[in-house]
Amino acid sequence: MNTPQVLPRVITRPMRPRVPAITSTLFKHLLLILAGIFVAYPFYFMVTSAFKEFFEATAVPPTLFPTSWHPENYAEVWSKQPWGRFFANTFFIAGASVAGEIVIAVLAAYAFAQMNFRGKNVLFALFLATYMMPGEATLIPNFVMMSKAPPGVNPLFPIPRLNLYDTYAAQILPFLASAFSVFLLRQQFLAIPKELRDAAVIDGAGHARFLWSIVLPISVPALVTVAILSFYASWNSFQWPFIVTSSAAVRPIQVALNAFSAEAGSHYHLLMAAASLVVAPIVLLYLIGQRFLVQGVARTGIRG
Repeated sequence: MNTPQVLPRVITRPMRPRVPAITSTLFKHLLLILAGIFVAYPFYFMVTSAFKEFFEATAVPPTLFPTSWHPENYAEVWSKQPWGRFFANTFFIAGASVAGEIVIAVLAAYAFAQMNFRGKNVLFALFLATYMMPGEATLIPNFVMMSKAPPGVNPLFPIPRLNLYDTYAAQILPFLASAFSVFLLRQQFLAIPKELRDAAVIDGAGHARFLWSIVLPISVPALVTVAILSFYASWNSFQWPFIVTSSAAVRPIQVALNAFSAEAGSHYHLLMAAASLVVAPIVLLYLIGQRFLVQGVARTGIRG
């Protein structure tokens, strides 16, 4: 007699969803996407709030998308202040600062990188140490230099009084020399092969000809990087222009935005529209020059 065989029972366990490992590429991308959303949300909030009406812009919690679009907010903001004058002032100040800073940084960086003179390393270390000094520490000395000498006080001693208060020059002169720009360009100039310098010397080129004909053409990404960073710093400068300006004729855009915030009060939709106008040129500049910015930072060995 055949006995039935009992088949072994197969125990099946419910499958758990696979959780990506912390070191996996998927987890890293998810983390970066969350960080990107966290960073970009204030900018998104600013842009979308600029198209909302007053009550929707002040609603809590805020709406993700405007229920109705109001582009006329920008026209209303533009009519309340002479924004064209403020933009022109800022473009002139930033352009002059960029041009002056590039000229000074190129000459200083070339001297530190390609020329030999006594005490070069010590002088460069002292110059680089100024980069560690906070900008607030020089506010009072710079303001004294830009102000007018009181009656009976020598305008040249013990500290020069330039009488430049409420002028364009007061907003440009203190920022023409940058230790970071000199350091960045020096790193670029140090990477130039010595054979190029030797070939230029054989052809009879001096330092000025070598700098103009060889060094600068192959250092365009680093120069563009310096220009973008200098323009960005000048465009966003607020504390120093706020101290040394008092009239709208020379007022830059950031100080004008601060004055408009006091006028607009709780009209957040107008404040966001004004802020969008102010940041638009700097965002456009970054989109145009980001390729040179990445190349310049990579070639000079600067890492974040």
